[in-house]
Amino acid sequence: MKIRSLSVKIFSGAGAVMLVLGLVAQVFLPGRAFAQQITSRSLTLEDGTSALTDGGSMPGATVKHLFNFTVDYNDTTENIGSITFQYCTTGEPVTGGIGCYAPAGLSVAGATLTQDSGGITGFTSLTTSANEDASDPNSGEINTVTIATASAVQITTSTVLTKELSGIVNPTTANQTFYVRISAYSTTNGTGTPTDTGTVAASTANPIQLTGTMPESLLFCTGQSISETNNVPDCSTATAGNISFNQLFSPTTTSWATSQMAASTNAGAGYAITVSGPTLTSGANTVTAISVTGGDFSKPGTSQFGMNVVQDTDANAATPAPVPASANVTTPTGNSYYNGEAVAPYNTGGSGTTAKYEYKSGDTVADSTGAASDPQVFTSTYLVNVPGHQPAGSYTTTLTYICTATF
Repeated sequence: MKIRSLSVKIFSGAGAVMLVLGLVAQVFLPGRAFAQQITSRSLTLEDGTSALTDGGSMPGATVKHLFNFTVDYNDTTENIGSITFQYCTTGEPVTGGIGCYAPAGLSVAGATLTQDSGGITGFTSLTTSANEDASDPNSGEINTVTIATASAVQITTSTVLTKELSGIVNPTTANQTFYVRISAYSTTNGTGTPTDTGTVAASTANPIQLTGTMPESLLFCTGQSISETNNVPDCSTATAGNISFNQLFSPTTTSWATSQMAASTNAGAGYAITVSGPTLTSGANTVTAISVTGGDFSKPGTSQFGMNVVQDTDANAATPAPVPASANVTTPTGNSYYNGEAVAPYNTGGSGTTAKYEYKSGDTVADSTGAASDPQVFTSTYLVNVPGHQPAGSYTTTLTYICTATF
């Protein structure tokens, strides 16, 4: 009978123990003895400066770490006075040793709080500390940041926080995952039992370094006409340079012809375009090149061969010049680095008695004002006037344009 009684007591005791455990669970789960999980948490590695060598995930770089996370409340209210950010090699405590090993090369010694936003602000105090344990291979490495308010702030609902730490030195090992354990405390010094905890992970990454070389560049071409491709003068569109005047030479009206050239360079001192070649010739007969210093106006009935490099709208009142827009008005749209222009006296255009012409072999007719320039199209205008006694014949010349860049 005693044995049976003992058996009944054992089962009764087990039932009592199970009941107590259930009561304990109901009492402690909602209480402050256990920290709540920080939710919606993230860590973004940001560039420390505008320098290319300070990439956010670059090993050993001094960067910014941006934390976004949400703290919950345990019951109806909760006080938060400080938050710690502890950098570790693992998300959970290290078994058989200290709770956290500092990542090699990681340092928060120079940390500053550069963004303090969200539902709780006023974190005016920042302190740092280090792991000090012989079992940690990086013992002494400053790996913990604590930010604190002057007094604890009460929250009654889930609260989103954004905190940015600048001056963080990333771990020096490439492609290494590291963890930051975030803990919120009701105290203002990061001590005691945390009210909320959560861990975020990040990783260093090998930088991808792209290298390219821009060589010394000179674009130059000539032709009867040059078109644009995607708003950029395109030398592949240059037509042949065999050009005829618009009419037979006449002692009463001026004859005209045009050609175009495109130029561009990255030379620091820019480019200069010269023209060379003889005047118009038919056997022993010639048309006189305009050699008046400063250029001369069109004078029908005299012997004149000349040119300019600007737009002529009406060089001869009786015969408007069929001239396309020149460098002064044909800079492509969508860009701005244009320095090319005609050089005096080849830059005097207009109409009637205002346009001037000149031709001296070897003259500079255009340049980029001593600076690099994007592609532009120049239009050269040629005129011929002849007297009534000008011998008949086929008059030709070959003009050579040379573009010289000074690097």
